[in-house]
Amino acid sequence: MKAYDENDGPDGPGDDDGAGTGTGPRIPLPRASVEDGGRPLPEPALALEHQVLTSLLGAWALAACSAQEAAAVEEHLGQCEACAEEALRLREAVTLLQRPESLDLDPALRTRVLEGCLERRPPRIPVPEWATPYDAETARLDALLQDFGDAEWHAPVRLRWFEDDGTASRRTTVAGVIAHLLTVDGTVAVTLGLDDPLGDITAPTRAPAARTEAYWRASHYPPTRAVRAPWREQSHSIVRTVAFTGDAGGMPVSYGDFELPLRDAMLDRAFECWVHAEDIAEAVDYPYEPPSARHLNGMIDLAARMLPGVLAARRRAGLAAPGGRPHLVAAGEPGRSVRLEIEGSGGGEWLIPLDSPGAVGSADHEVAHVALDGVEFCRLAAGHVPPAEAAAGQVGDREAIRDVLFAAASLSRL
Repeated sequence: MKAYDENDGPDGPGDDDGAGTGTGPRIPLPRASVEDGGRPLPEPALALEHQVLTSLLGAWALAACSAQEAAAVEEHLGQCEACAEEALRLREAVTLLQRPESLDLDPALRTRVLEGCLERRPPRIPVPEWATPYDAETARLDALLQDFGDAEWHAPVRLRWFEDDGTASRRTTVAGVIAHLLTVDGTVAVTLGLDDPLGDITAPTRAPAARTEAYWRASHYPPTRAVRAPWREQSHSIVRTVAFTGDAGGMPVSYGDFELPLRDAMLDRAFECWVHAEDIAEAVDYPYEPPSARHLNGMIDLAARMLPGVLAARRRAGLAAPGGRPHLVAAGEPGRSVRLEIEGSGGGEWLIPLDSPGAVGSADHEVAHVALDGVEFCRLAAGHVPPAEAAAGQVGDREAIRDVLFAAASLSRL
């Protein structure tokens, strides 16, 4: 018969926890090994020679190794200084090969979302189709500006354009560019009966450069972030007001020495907004995408329709050759033409009459064919690409092609 120890309780030895549970302290069981648990054993690291591991560094930098190979390479890099330096160089090279991804949304996303919303609930007063590029480009630029700090607003920007068959430029800041857009958009605002952003400031002419210079001179201090609010409000007011004009858009908008119908002036302002948004994005080292293909096509079409008039003006100024065989015709008749082929986004074909702005482009009188990428052509028309450097495929009368390329660059202005 077993004798009780004084520490034994009625339910067994060692019951000293005072809880009256009748169970003593439990001794933990041995931990189950991987072999006993039925789980797969971890794969051992590959034992590879130094030469093999070195040959895998390129694949490792591109993340193209298997899991076992990557583990073996990474273990080796902790032991071999030479391979670690080479791996670092390869990883840096891989980052240079990758295009920086824009944090901006797809430029076409806004259009798709709006179209989906409008299909469900059509607007009582819709924005005319010819005003949507301006609406989209001002919204994109406003989104770029919204997180700018003082450093970004005062970042230097060089505005560039083409003048007298040479490059011209003007130095300003990001805030100065928005002030420029505010004053030139003001020509449309005044036409629509809205307030002139110049206020009491007097400009010598209605020309965009004159209005901008007058605004800049009248500012006691360089423009700051405060210019964003009036520019944003004016752009919204313009879009709201043109919605009441209907689909006509034929109201003339004066640019000083020339006029454009309202529908074309809105395209012109959308084009300049995009170009200067790229100037701003470049100044702050931020990627910026071109407009949607549909809007880009409208901007290219406007430039193509303006080329005959610019060619005539350059010919009167002695900057364009009359051609070895000029084909002068009455207004509305087919004349000597250059086929302008725009490739890529927003592309198409236009026949540009050479000898008279009143003539009609004709395939039967085609003397040359020139092809450019859509964005490249727009940058040429903005004065950001010299005509001699435009990446263009050319066939036919070289003199006629030169005249068209220089006329496209002459569309640019401050």
